Amino acid sequence: MYQVQKPSQSTFVPIRHLQYHVRQWGSPSTDQAPLVLVHGWMDVAASWQFMVDALQADRWIIAPDWRGFGLTREPGPAPDSYWFADYLADLDLLLDHFAQARQVDLVGHSMGGNVAMMYGGVRPERIRRLVNLEGFGLPATKPAQAPGRYAKWIDEIKSLHAGKMALKAYESPEGVARRLMKTNPRLGADKAAWLALHWAAPNAQGQWEIQGDPAHKVISAHLYQVEEALEIYRRISAPVLSVTASDDSLSQWWKGTFTLAQYLERLQAVPQLQSEVIADAGHMLHHDQPDALARLIENFLN
Repeated sequence: MYQVQKPSQSTFVPIRHLQYHVRQWGSPSTDQAPLVLVHGWMDVAASWQFMVDALQADRWIIAPDWRGFGLTREPGPAPDSYWFADYLADLDLLLDHFAQARQVDLVGHSMGGNVAMMYGGVRPERIRRLVNLEGFGLPATKPAQAPGRYAKWIDEIKSLHAGKMALKAYESPEGVARRLMKTNPRLGADKAAWLALHWAAPNAQGQWEIQGDPAHKVISAHLYQVEEALEIYRRISAPVLSVTASDDSLSQWWKGTFTLAQYLERLQAVPQLQSEVIADAGHMLHHDQPDALARLIENFLN
């Protein structure tokens, strides 16, 4: 089992009718911006532990479980779909609570990287430095796709209510760990065993379920608008560090319909941009190379 070097503390914060679960490392400092870490799709805040342990400097770090992930769940019936804009509002209120008027250093991975980039352009005055870890956005869309997209959204909501989109349950945390290592062959058994205890939890039948609402699998009803994203990118006033992994995740996912070259072209809209690549890493680069990533981020933030 992985041995944690810097234990976190859990708190719950009332945000928009939710009790938002937030992990914190370190203590507030008057001479350093809070470091805010936001995780990706079907992940949890605890996922940052390996990178946090690799940071040389002691910092006050704030990492929420996004709504519908980890320990941040609806008090009543779960929603049957999620909306991207809610993450922006959730983040804004979380910063109201923890940082008040202070600027923060914001780091986001994957979906969280997309949230960080959009938030950085919507609330540019709140961000001192911004780090985007493989937050690519989505392929460009055309208006002609709208009717089919709405129809697919409706169909997937029906499938969700019919119980056809449930996440797989596992007999034990060891089964969850094996699943994590199958998805990411670079993940060591010690880290997988530790992550499994945070990524999943036992249900009433004793099986281990992923800590993610199945409704997150329902497609967005709205098309991804590249021009909107680029206009928001142009309004980011903080220096931005874009980090990609040496493994080309986009080519694996989108099979040529959205490429790394297209993503890098979009980033040219960011006024102050630094781009870096982490070697020998896949999409979960904070698991694969936490030491190299921690050094890169600390150099940028400093």
